[in-house]
Amino acid sequence: MKDFFNKLLTGISIGIVVSLIPNALLGEILKLLIPYMPFLQHVYDITAFVMSLLPVLIGVMVGISFKLTSIQTASVGIAAMVGSGVVQKTADGLFTLNGIGVVINTGLTAALTVIFVRLVGDRLKAYAILLLPTLSILIPGMAGYLILPYIKNTTGLIGVGVQHVTTLQPVLMGAVIAVIFCVIILSPVSTVGLATVISLSGIGSGAANLGIVAAGVGLAIASYKANALGTALAHVLGSPKIQMRNFFMKPKILVPMLITAAVLGALAGFLNIQGTPYSAGFGLSGLVGPLNYMHLADGGWTSKNITIMIGVFFIIPIFLNIALIYLFAKKLKLIKADDYKLHFD
Repeated sequence: MKDFFNKLLTGISIGIVVSLIPNALLGEILKLLIPYMPFLQHVYDITAFVMSLLPVLIGVMVGISFKLTSIQTASVGIAAMVGSGVVQKTADGLFTLNGIGVVINTGLTAALTVIFVRLVGDRLKAYAILLLPTLSILIPGMAGYLILPYIKNTTGLIGVGVQHVTTLQPVLMGAVIAVIFCVIILSPVSTVGLATVISLSGIGSGAANLGIVAAGVGLAIASYKANALGTALAHVLGSPKIQMRNFFMKPKILVPMLITAAVLGALAGFLNIQGTPYSAGFGLSGLVGPLNYMHLADGGWTSKNITIMIGVFFIIPIFLNIALIYLFAKKLKLIKADDYKLHFD
């Protein structure tokens, strides 16, 4: 069971990061350039479209993690798409892609499909290419589609809890929300989707963003020795979700980042760091968080606001995480570099 869960989380985390990184790296830059170079709009549209392919990529990566055959892997991909809720039919009969779907349900559908194709095994023989994709849609795919509303309600309950926290005193609220989002970014729950659903804005959004900054920067630093530089940078430039499997196997790896998140969240309340429902779930990815703060800060791009932005989004997360990782790794022996090792094969 542990091995199954391990492989499932590995596939989900890789699928998420691969589909989101192009837009994360290029999205904000392209938005700035498009008014001057309109032809780049097509590139931006493509990166946005790739994000909606996340369910298929999760299914395919889960199939690869379980070393399934090509037909089985493709079947997991299409079933995951069915269960994700990303495809919607309009009143005119047109099919549209709605965001990235419900990631938790995508993962559950992928898991059900892996179990299904393993049970079927090679019983279909030469008819596998005809029947397996169809049966995967009809049985695990539709099962995932049927439980989709209930999973959405569960995600909604998390949103209700976060909304309740926003009624607290600003500094306390900032600390709590930052810690919550620091944890959520390491789960299958979409931080962007959650923040958008509850319209998280103002200091709450800024704190949520800083919680993700704490996770991304901290995990990049902690994982540097165990992984290549490019992989370490993916935590910041892409998404900390790449560590999802390691977090579920060893939750203690997030302790230094949680403390950093609490400090940064409190600073968000104290310094009035703000954001939008859209920016709340991104962290430093695409520089969405810092740029939105600068746009919303009183006075805009003043030297004071630039100093605050550099300090809160870059300097403090880096040095505080370095200090805490050293404390928990060298002094308290709670964590070690290998705890953050990522496996892509």
